[in-house]
Amino acid sequence: MSEEKRFETAAIRTQAPRSQAREHSVPLFLTSSFTFPDAGEMRDAFAGESDAYIYSRYANPNVQEFIDKVCLLEGMETGFATASGMSAIFAGLMAFLKSGDHVLATRAVFGSTHQILTQLFPRWGIDFSYLDPEDTSGWDAHVRPNTRILLLETPSNPGLVLVDLDAAGKFARSHGLIFMVDNCFASPYLQQPARYGADLVIHSGTKWMDGQGRVLGGILTGRPDLIDAVTFFCRHTGPSISPFNAWILSKSLETLSVRMERHCANALALAQWLETQDAVEKVSYPFLPSHPQHELARRQMKAGGGLVTFTLKGGIDACIRFLNHIRLCSLSSNLGDTRTILTHPATTTHSKLTEEERLAVGISPGLIRVSVGLEHIDDVIADFSASLGQ
Repeated sequence: MSEEKRFETAAIRTQAPRSQAREHSVPLFLTSSFTFPDAGEMRDAFAGESDAYIYSRYANPNVQEFIDKVCLLEGMETGFATASGMSAIFAGLMAFLKSGDHVLATRAVFGSTHQILTQLFPRWGIDFSYLDPEDTSGWDAHVRPNTRILLLETPSNPGLVLVDLDAAGKFARSHGLIFMVDNCFASPYLQQPARYGADLVIHSGTKWMDGQGRVLGGILTGRPDLIDAVTFFCRHTGPSISPFNAWILSKSLETLSVRMERHCANALALAQWLETQDAVEKVSYPFLPSHPQHELARRQMKAGGGLVTFTLKGGIDACIRFLNHIRLCSLSSNLGDTRTILTHPATTTHSKLTEEERLAVGISPGLIRVSVGLEHIDDVIADFSASLGQ
């Protein structure tokens, strides 16, 4: 058998070394610190001359297994796991930036990422510029001598706007920028940005990786020199993931491929049904032919993902009526769950943006985001149909 395992096999068979008990399922290493057989080995560990575990804020067998799996699935060399997706984004930025630096980011980024760029960066003298995610030809005009990083997410939250990863990779290389991709919405099963030259790939493990709404976690994977800088930053600032959460996420990756296949099939079916409804003004899903970036989606993604957005005629009042009559599906701000979840971004996840900022990234008052779960799709559609009929 080839040494290079296929995605599904790597997700299942990448495990921490077995203990003397020869367990089949990896145990939990719920310990804050580790011991050494003698003073010499302790010295070597602290000097960085061995890979021995020291302290769970630095590294832990459960955490390392999670990292090893995601690196294999993303096609990256190494990584560092954090307590949440946003701590991974923050570490990926601040490990490399200083006062006076400049960042380029595509306009369609998650609300909390937007808050870092607009509210926190000015405190530290770091500037940024937003790019049009759909028009890479105009990006060159925004590059400055002090530009350090290109940050993007594709598909975006919640507008499901795509960025051409091939064009973005070429742009970043031509200007010597660190190319960071938030790959949370696609998951490594549907898209691997490393194939297009991404230097750092970031995930909120809380979403599709966990898949059941249980734990928080984040991860960065990338080039060893960049992950070394991230590791230094995180070891001394402390956004470490708990061994328990890492254990949950690592076990969950074993079923990521089969879950994503069902999420995507259900999402496409729901999107196609929504397009037939008179009360719906617009539906957005990357694998719908009506999506303006449909061809790009098919070129760089294996399937369309588990998220659908749609706009109701009647704006926010129609959204409130619809959401208040939902019975089977959940109203929550999370996504990537086995259970279908509905969110009204304008009043929840992106409420801190101004109306102008929301409209600029496609968040209208009538927009609803759906994280399509693993229920039978006929039951989900029945719930939507009953609510739309009110």
